[in-house]
Amino acid sequence: MSIKKALTALALSSALILAACGGGGSQPSTDPTDGGADAPAASGTVNFFTDKAAWEPSFDEMNAASGDIQLEFTGYSDPVAYDTYIRQAFRTNDRPDLFTWHTGGSLGELVEQGLVAETSDIWAEAEADGLVPEGLKDQYTFDGKQYCVPLNVAYWAVYYNKAVFAEHGLQPPTTWAEMETVMQTLRDAGVAPLHQMNIIFEFVYFQALLAGQNPETYQGLLDGSASYTDEDVNVAVDKWQEMIQRGDFIDPGVTGDPQAMLMNGEVAMAYFGTFFTGQLDAIDAVSGEDYGIFLFPNLNPATDVQPMVLETGPLCVGAGSENEDAALAYSAWWLTTEAQTAWSQSRGDVSFNPNVELADPELKALVASVTGDNAADTLILPRYLEGSPQPVYQLSTELFGAFVTNADDPRGMQEALQAEAETYWAEQG
Repeated sequence: MSIKKALTALALSSALILAACGGGGSQPSTDPTDGGADAPAASGTVNFFTDKAAWEPSFDEMNAASGDIQLEFTGYSDPVAYDTYIRQAFRTNDRPDLFTWHTGGSLGELVEQGLVAETSDIWAEAEADGLVPEGLKDQYTFDGKQYCVPLNVAYWAVYYNKAVFAEHGLQPPTTWAEMETVMQTLRDAGVAPLHQMNIIFEFVYFQALLAGQNPETYQGLLDGSASYTDEDVNVAVDKWQEMIQRGDFIDPGVTGDPQAMLMNGEVAMAYFGTFFTGQLDAIDAVSGEDYGIFLFPNLNPATDVQPMVLETGPLCVGAGSENEDAALAYSAWWLTTEAQTAWSQSRGDVSFNPNVELADPELKALVASVTGDNAADTLILPRYLEGSPQPVYQLSTELFGAFVTNADDPRGMQEALQAEAETYWAEQG
């Protein structure tokens, strides 16, 4: 895969969802069921930088499991400040050993500049040992080589307040017609059906509606083969506008925590990645009792696959960093079943490693709904943020943010995005 193509890698294998089975290993072993329990072969302290400052307790727990390699944690809460720091650090001799980053164009830029260490051997061994599902490495492949390893994955679905649903006699919808009934019932009862934001996650309902209208068109926007003015996009955006105008969303400017809003009944549903489970756990909400999870229904009943948006973020080794060898050894260990079981339990989230067993009943049911007999009917799609060309995504944050607030001039918004997309793809040759 070329760098240009990798910037908009489209679909991953449906095997990506297989995150709830048992068995497997990582380091060479005579026992195929040992789960990769060996610690990293190297030792020492690795400086680790991340924009996920709030995850420090989880990384502290990983230090207890990682043996002779320990992370020296530095966390940023401001993503802009973090990105600036990382880019500037590579201009000095104080390069980060290990750091979190973003897939898509942002990672491609670092690869082109030779700033991240190659991990092709790590990926080859992990695939041979069954520690990563087929297709995941596509998000990490540039010119046929792999860089970084997955820090985590998150599947995007709808979380709902079970008490609110029970009070109004509702069941999780499986079709768009049922979704319309749920939203109308909640509106009539004075309950905001859905959480929505005008910053950070302003794109997610565009993502969900278009993927369910026509996943091929959604993919086409990411690789330039479709237009933002295509009829499928018109249908999805028109439905989004209708939902905003009739009150299907809470005020997008509200500043309260979405997990608290969901649990106190200010909203009945919230479309988020499975990282949201950890946020709910933090306020003592009980999976399967206080909240449930269901797949976002397809807008178009003729769409015969179930789109599943997958978000994945990389864990990268700085090329030429002081402790590069130890950081690469840690990266290899990170993929093992031992490491991923500890990580999944700490974060309360799914893992990319298909051998990790899930205890959370709702996450387990979500995974089961798109695996096994249902796997062939599931289409994995990259999240809009990572899958889109960066100039187009950056413009969309402004336009979508304004749209969820005022919901006017949808065609003007689409035309502006298409103009930006055409400029970008023309520059790619």
